Amino acid sequence: MQLRRTFQFEAAHRLPHVPTGHKCARLHGHSFQVEIVVDGPVDQKMGWVMDYADIKAAFAPLHQRLDHNYLNEIPGLENPTSERIAEWIWSELQPALPLLTEIVVAETCTARCVYRGA
Repeated sequence: MQLRRTFQFEAAHRLPHVPTGHKCARLHGHSFQVEIVVDGPVDQKMGWVMDYADIKAAFAPLHQRLDHNYLNEIPGLENPTSERIAEWIWSELQPALPLLTEIVVAETCTARCVYRGA
């Protein structure tokens, strides 16, 4: 069984390694959407894989670090592409969520990145 919990945060960033003149080199912001995906068996007694509240609690400290901040200043996000953000969230969350199977980061309603761990 798979559970998906979606979160949103607002943040500014710039991409320091894009070619000269690229629009993403300039400071800009997004309403990022993050989907946390866990996969596992349904506990026969509880009737669920895990409590959605546990996913929310695991993401809460990350949300606090990301929301309304400048991502480039967060250690590990100096080049905050969607791909790097997904990897960073995975590395921060995985110890607390051993059933974690996927992180989806959307920076717009039409552009998203899916990371399934390494």
